[in-house]
Amino acid sequence: MYDYLTLRNEASDEFYEKRSRFIGYAKPVKTQEEAIDFINSIRSKHWDATHNVYAYVLREGRTRRYSDDGEPSGTAGVPVLDVLLKENLTDCAVVATRYFGGVLLGAGGLVRAYSHTSKIAVDAAGIIKMSVCSVMSVECDYNFYGRLASLIPSFKGVSINTDFGENVAVTFYVPSENEKQFCESLTDLSFGKYSAVKISEKYAEIT
Repeated sequence: MYDYLTLRNEASDEFYEKRSRFIGYAKPVKTQEEAIDFINSIRSKHWDATHNVYAYVLREGRTRRYSDDGEPSGTAGVPVLDVLLKENLTDCAVVATRYFGGVLLGAGGLVRAYSHTSKIAVDAAGIIKMSVCSVMSVECDYNFYGRLASLIPSFKGVSINTDFGENVAVTFYVPSENEKQFCESLTDLSFGKYSAVKISEKYAEIT
């Protein structure tokens, strides 16, 4: 497992270039099926557009796909994909919709227009870093709970669930790179009374 960059939200933006309308749509996706569903939804929305160019990048199978959708080869899908690759993004898809305005842009103009369409869509969606995190659990008494609740966020941890029974059982995650330090601090803070149990690993955005 390794950290990676992806999109925060689904978003869109648009601009005009020599009377042609370009609309960029971007969305985080996990699988090829999700990417294709997203692309098809934009195609359906803009069934009357001149072109619906797309590109997507997935961690699954290290997949990279693009389509010029009728534009001259290399002038549309590749520039859209290049923006994703230059930003080191994965698990995301972009659709660049064009309504032709009657003025030819030429190969260079198309490359610039589709690159810009992809970039403004990505900027609208926002970029986040997904980090490998350790999901952990600590069971402690009520007297120590307040210290534990303060310790977790100090290591960029996030609580998932707290069960108030005879004791307090807290499930949370911390960035895996902080796991060792967290465990050492927990031991020191509790004078060796409490320790954390690692349950699993997951990806999460760390702010």
